[in-house]
Amino acid sequence: MGCLENMNYEILAKNCSFKEAREIIRKNSTEKYEVPPGFKLLEKALIGIPPLIVGVANEKLVYAYTKPCHGTFVVVVEDPEGVDHVRRNGKPVF
Repeated sequence: MGCLENMNYEILAKNCSFKEAREIIRKNSTEKYEVPPGFKLLEKALIGIPPLIVGVANEKLVYAYTKPCHGTFVVVVEDPEGVDHVRRNGKPVF
């Protein structure tokens, strides 16, 4: 775990709504999990309007990252520990 800026990541969308972020995550993930607001990834609590969806694609996380004063982004991050954490603690969505 660590800071997003220090990870290998890709931005799929910028300044999107939580609803738009959910749809982008669903379309870009092979596995999808529902998590509660405050669920931690990279030691940061996820912010959003439920349901919060975190995806997994090619063993990478796909999720909405909200940065105060900058908006919501959908990012793809290489984080094997995070993928395991989501699989263990998230509720699978089909």
